[in-house]
Amino acid sequence: MRYLPFFIAGIFAGKAWNNDPSIIFIALIGTWILYAGLLIFTPLHFRQLRSAVLGYSMLFLFGNWISLNAVNSYSKIAWNSVDGYLAEVVNYDEEKPNSFENVLKIKSIHTDGVWENRSGQVVIYHQSKIPLLPGNVVWIPSIPEAISSPRNPNEFNYSGYLERKGILYRQFLKEEIYVLNSSSPFISIYFFKHLRKRLSEFLESKIPDRASNQIAQAILLGQKQFLEKDLKQAYGQIGVMHLLAVSGLHVGIIYALLMVVIKPFGLKKVALKTYLWWVIVLIWVYAVLTGMSPSVVRAAIMFSLLILGQMRERKPSIFNVLAFSAMLMITFNPEVIFEVGFQLSYLAVAGIVLFQPKLLRLWQPDYQWQEYLWQLLVVSMAAQLATFPLTVSYFHSFPTYFLIGNLLIIPITFLVLQFGVPLLFFGWIPWLGELLGFLVSKLVTFQNFLIVSIQGLPFSNFDRLTISFYSMIGVWLMLLIWVSWDYYPKRKLVWLALIGCFSWAGIAVYANFKSSQEELIIYHTSQGVMLDYAYSGKVKSWNQGVRPQDISYQIDPYRVLKNWDAIPDSLFFIKEEGVF
Repeated sequence: MRYLPFFIAGIFAGKAWNNDPSIIFIALIGTWILYAGLLIFTPLHFRQLRSAVLGYSMLFLFGNWISLNAVNSYSKIAWNSVDGYLAEVVNYDEEKPNSFENVLKIKSIHTDGVWENRSGQVVIYHQSKIPLLPGNVVWIPSIPEAISSPRNPNEFNYSGYLERKGILYRQFLKEEIYVLNSSSPFISIYFFKHLRKRLSEFLESKIPDRASNQIAQAILLGQKQFLEKDLKQAYGQIGVMHLLAVSGLHVGIIYALLMVVIKPFGLKKVALKTYLWWVIVLIWVYAVLTGMSPSVVRAAIMFSLLILGQMRERKPSIFNVLAFSAMLMITFNPEVIFEVGFQLSYLAVAGIVLFQPKLLRLWQPDYQWQEYLWQLLVVSMAAQLATFPLTVSYFHSFPTYFLIGNLLIIPITFLVLQFGVPLLFFGWIPWLGELLGFLVSKLVTFQNFLIVSIQGLPFSNFDRLTISFYSMIGVWLMLLIWVSWDYYPKRKLVWLALIGCFSWAGIAVYANFKSSQEELIIYHTSQGVMLDYAYSGKVKSWNQGVRPQDISYQIDPYRVLKNWDAIPDSLFFIKEEGVF
């Protein structure tokens, strides 16, 4: 746990230094000079300090080094003289309103009659009648375009989001796609994607209701791309969207099922260890099958470490397990640290570990059913306390009835997993498959009914909220002081809280002093232009051809940041002598 902050600081420093190798080399030399100085001039009893300085410095530089190699290994291609390119299909087609979306991995380009091996990824939108399958090799006789950067203030950086995934280009195609060959699903590196597609089609056959099938796909296979907008919005507004992301709950249930199976056999040392190794393998198979999202990878690493501790009859610190899993994920993919799923997943687990014991002590239930409900509520509150600053920052909303939603939906989701996982494994048995499919379908239908009912309650969601980076840090600092109240000197904690409050107030006053009292913002979209004129707390706006959907994604982010009205007053232009 002590190593993680230095490692992450190295990642962020590498980004801030623009991944300049010379700076990292200078920092490395400086570290060794510092260590040599400590070695020569500090007394012998400070040896532990010298080793700590060297170790933490190496972790910081290691973070710098992997940040240098992280941005992506694909070099940008000069497309000026390129006739076309060969590429490999990465995903199954995802249906969009007027086209299909997919990702291509570039293998080689054809330029001036010569083939050149190049690498890169292209997101395409095509209208081909022939579906593209993972592993297909295709010829594209045209060139893609670079993905444009945001043109409006505070707009979501879609190009940066794709770049972190190694995608630098975009292309719109009609039918000019030529499939040259395809690989067998059983020997392809895309085996798990083919298997996931088969299981997805299997769930469609067993759960015919469209809405129920979409939720079952998300819960069991992590396939959230099938969710319709209204259904996704309903789960998000109730604060139970995390149940649709394959995470610790899902992996924990699989672990519990696998352990229950062997309990009657009473396996001893060698046999038990062998079985536990197979449990680890099956957990990782499930993680790969569901798409290796940050939350499921985090859960798979943590359960693997806990099982390894079980083999050695040891119980490792949950904080160290959490920190080590984070370091492992960041080492293999440094860009994951910037993904919302990664951040929320670790914050939620950290919140449960830190805040749940403190909250549990607030009430001691008299009955077992009360204790069950109280623990369920406490877990939801602990996770929400840790994550709400970040969710407000990213999504600008807060679910009012998250406690009611989690209290009702978590048990149903648990039952869906209890019946759904056996459905995936044993659904091929005729009568058993039909029974399990029926039960999962009815459970998910009831779950959707509850979600829509809660969403219909008054004030079910507060939206257009905003929070600054320093306010997020302030909230987390106060929560940590609250948790530490019984374990550290209260005088020091009070001073820390006062320093935090005064620092936050000073930053807020400075930001307000530096902010302009009068602003004119010009927004550009693909369809038109919009102006916002703000003065003395009032906002007026003028729209020329900007569509409502463009307002939501390209203009509203800045309005929310500035706490402006969603629908400002109209701004009129008066034309005088040929000039507006």
